[in-house]
Amino acid sequence: MAVENPVLARADVPQAATWNRESVFADVEAWQKEYETVQSELPQLEAYPGTLSQGAAQWANYNDLAEDLARRVSKLAFYARMSVSVDGNDMVAKQLVGQIMGLYGQFSSLTAFADPELLNIGQETLEEWMTSEPRLSHMGKAIDDLFRLQPHVRSAEVEAILGMLSESFGGAQQTATELANTDLQFEPAHDEDDQPTSVNQSVRGVAIGSNDRTLRRTVWQNYMDGYLTYKNTFASAYLTDVKQQAFETRVRKYDSTLERMLSAHNLPTAVFHNLVDTFQKNLPTWHRYWDVRRRALGYDTIHPWDIWAPLTNNSPKINFEESVDLISEGLAPLGDDYVEILRKGCLEERWVDSSLNEGKRQGAFSFGTYDTFPFIMMSHSNDLGSVSTLAHELGHSMHSYYSRKTQPFVYSGYSMFVAEVASNFNQALTRAYLFEKYADDRDFQLTQIQEAMDNFHRYFFIMPTLARFEYEVHNRVMAGKPLTADTLNGLMSDLFAEGYGDTMTDDPERTGITWATFGHLFVPFYTFQYSTGISAAHALATDILAGDGNAVENYREFLTLGSRVYPMQALQTAGVDMTTPEAVEKTFAVLSDLVDRLESLIE
Repeated sequence: MAVENPVLARADVPQAATWNRESVFADVEAWQKEYETVQSELPQLEAYPGTLSQGAAQWANYNDLAEDLARRVSKLAFYARMSVSVDGNDMVAKQLVGQIMGLYGQFSSLTAFADPELLNIGQETLEEWMTSEPRLSHMGKAIDDLFRLQPHVRSAEVEAILGMLSESFGGAQQTATELANTDLQFEPAHDEDDQPTSVNQSVRGVAIGSNDRTLRRTVWQNYMDGYLTYKNTFASAYLTDVKQQAFETRVRKYDSTLERMLSAHNLPTAVFHNLVDTFQKNLPTWHRYWDVRRRALGYDTIHPWDIWAPLTNNSPKINFEESVDLISEGLAPLGDDYVEILRKGCLEERWVDSSLNEGKRQGAFSFGTYDTFPFIMMSHSNDLGSVSTLAHELGHSMHSYYSRKTQPFVYSGYSMFVAEVASNFNQALTRAYLFEKYADDRDFQLTQIQEAMDNFHRYFFIMPTLARFEYEVHNRVMAGKPLTADTLNGLMSDLFAEGYGDTMTDDPERTGITWATFGHLFVPFYTFQYSTGISAAHALATDILAGDGNAVENYREFLTLGSRVYPMQALQTAGVDMTTPEAVEKTFAVLSDLVDRLESLIE
């Protein structure tokens, strides 16, 4: 029996299921007016190069102007990119994205002089100015960061050129995004009755979890085949980006792109290798899971398209409002005020664009600026997986909410290394609550295990595998070794073969194109931080669920820190040390317990 296509035209989506875009700009005309105003005010920055040494007041005046324009450019960019994300067929929104990329490039170029000038002034003088000028009193950590990275800051001229390159260097990622979300077409899949079902980015995630094995297989195969058809284009875009990253790595005098990406947040490269090494050592846990899953499904062999197969035919149906209720109950240990803010954001302020509609990009994310709500884009499918996704993205949004509320603009963001902690923490707490609430419901338990393992599969199997892949790719490019689409596919296929072991019957060619389906790779070494994030999250959730001392208070403080402290310090404040393998090992123990739970239920 064919799966009914739940995808709506964007125009038919009820307002309650869309993000509150009017709270950002009333309409496109209002956006355009602000764009033109900001564009006319950018030249004010031209008065400051060569003048910061005049004293604290001049530096503060520049800071005030640059921050105001940065906030406004960010807000303009968010509106444009969010609009395209929820509807890739919105040609007006795409035009706005093109405009804002140019404006952002101008802003980056006009502000590139500041760091070299401040470095020339000297840290001691700047510290005196921060003491004498109240408008600069909060800049201490930012200045410490600047001088820590001094060996990698180039001259004002070179920094200006790098700023001007930001727009063109974003082109490779934009090409891959357009191809994947707009131009790429997939052959229809079919079910066991040979009834066709369309395949696209929005419906793929729903259909791959169908009870119909034929449908799952053909959806997975046709989806991967779509990417294989354009493997050379995707490879060209990705390798162009990797070469651009290598260019900046060399210009900024780093030994590797990994070092450059982590040094911005004072993270040692050992954190990456610790995660990858511990993951590789624990691969037998995954091999065991594939075999237990095969037995649970009653199959002689298990294939990649069976990874998302439901473990029961009686999975619960949970709508958006019910999802918010369950998440709120699960997060009750964090306090009534936390839950109240979350509920209001979901049910009144329309933080969440939850619809399934044509043109909506794949996946889910939390996105916003200092001057907007912490919005969420997702496709809610009325299932337990959607509850988990919403909990995850609300973790990001609540982290952003508290950081922006507590910290000045300069520290309101937070690094990728801590970004995935709050999101996975929300899932861990919600999941523990649901396991207890529905302890006597075998179907719910099986569905909950499925949800949990889907999440672990993405963050604790796929992401570290992609991390190993990109580490090899970036190293080869830095070494000047040639790479092609086939090289990338072969490397990806080999890494998956190691992760699948002897218990998974693979389809190596299609598995090999997996790298092209993840836009995350255009942010170098983002992927491994999903895995460190889920590790820290489970360590913290375990403490809170056990009622340990000040665990809730410490975690709530962590949410407010933004980037005022370095990521390692922030996590230590929360109560976890990521300089050792302990948190990763603990999370593999959680994974092993889930496999035990599944094995117990099927026996």
